[in-house]
Amino acid sequence: MERHINLWTKFGFNRLFGTPANKSLLIDFLNCLVLPEHTIADLEFRSTENLPATSMERRAFFDLRCVSKSGEHFIVEMQKAKFHHFKDRALFYATFPIKDQAVVGDWDFRLQPVYFVAILDFLYDENEEKSKLLRQVQLRDQDGENFSDKLHFRFIQMPAFKKSAAELVTQFDKWCYFLKNLESFEVLPEILHEPVFMQGIETLREGALTKDELPSYEQSMKDYRDFVVYLKEQREDARAEGEAKGKAEGLAEGRIATILEDLKNGEISPSRAREKLQALQDQGRITADQLADAWQAHADD
Repeated sequence: MERHINLWTKFGFNRLFGTPANKSLLIDFLNCLVLPEHTIADLEFRSTENLPATSMERRAFFDLRCVSKSGEHFIVEMQKAKFHHFKDRALFYATFPIKDQAVVGDWDFRLQPVYFVAILDFLYDENEEKSKLLRQVQLRDQDGENFSDKLHFRFIQMPAFKKSAAELVTQFDKWCYFLKNLESFEVLPEILHEPVFMQGIETLREGALTKDELPSYEQSMKDYRDFVVYLKEQREDARAEGEAKGKAEGLAEGRIATILEDLKNGEISPSRAREKLQALQDQGRITADQLADAWQAHADD
């Protein structure tokens, strides 16, 4: 059976969607999400150096400048990551490509449209009846009428996708099926025999990796597996112990930041950092989720 790169590692996600060589795949995918008048003809990857985020969060983002078939320019922020207060973070980060459009001197405040697209391997909305596969959000007034077409959110919650190959109808259906089931494909299903999916599966074949790429992928896969196991263990412990939520968050974040800074500067080893974080949890000074998030920051940094 052909083995494929895990798409949900940062290595796999970047390999499929974050390289100029696969620009046509990204355009095809994004065109399932943008309004018809914004159908993408071309795009370019922009520098993410000015994104107001940690190194962990920056690596989860693609900053794209798109040109529609009608010649209109617009901006797409695309990410795959799990963070607390997800919707608040999406709102926060969407403001930066808006603010960046300001120009020095005379400016009439005319804005290019901005899309914030998130592909998620988790449900940010835990309420079952609100767990929509695709949530399309934009600014509307109290009567449901469009207030502005300059800001759009597209949240894709992959666990909510349940269709079989026989039920696929739209190109968006096909992309979701491809993304969710890639690792289980022995052969590419006939309904996905299109150039974009054939290129995508070839890109993600483990056998396509070069010797220079293998160490990076193996480390990315190890980080992903370690974090999944570690997070599961921490959540089970938290449920078993009935740990209280929201313990002195400001103080806890300061303690965590100090430990991670010491780790980053090489003053302590990863095992010692983990021991210190675990001790803080055992003492009730940080929650299990805060501990798990801290270790995710280390794994992705």
